[in-house]
Amino acid sequence: MALLVHLTSEKNAKRIERAGIRCRRSVDPAGRVVFAMPVTRNYYLSHQWLRELKRSGQRTIVAVHFRIPDDQPVLVGHYGMAHEATTAAQALAIVSGAVSAEGYEVLIPRRIEPGEIHAIRRVNQLTGWRYFPGAHGKRPCGCSYCQRGQRGARKLRARYDAST
Repeated sequence: MALLVHLTSEKNAKRIERAGIRCRRSVDPAGRVVFAMPVTRNYYLSHQWLRELKRSGQRTIVAVHFRIPDDQPVLVGHYGMAHEATTAAQALAIVSGAVSAEGYEVLIPRRIEPGEIHAIRRVNQLTGWRYFPGAHGKRPCGCSYCQRGQRGARKLRARYDAST
């Protein structure tokens, strides 16, 4: 059984514990999916999406650990690339064997039942990357297109306009 983690807002934890994880609409051709990452020995890689998810305004994120059968069909790949159809066990091997697994995701094309949920845990709220994998130490683009609707965008655009 493959152990995966789904990150969600703390306010959804009770509902997920009672009813499971619902599929979300995706831009991926798979349609409605559950987003997850394999639980690996590397805590950072397993929870890498946390800070990016917090950018949408969620205050506290929790990790929902669940198990699915090894032969469950899933899609795996980097978020900006095409995803590969494979089984859950092979998806774990792909993510674990990647040179840089930052930005990878596993898409499960079905809901997760309450009986498949292993645990709901609090996680370190400062784990992960923002904007894109490997962005740490690089200044974000300050143009008005890239910063529309973002927190702190006015100050960032002012510095960007002053430097150009």
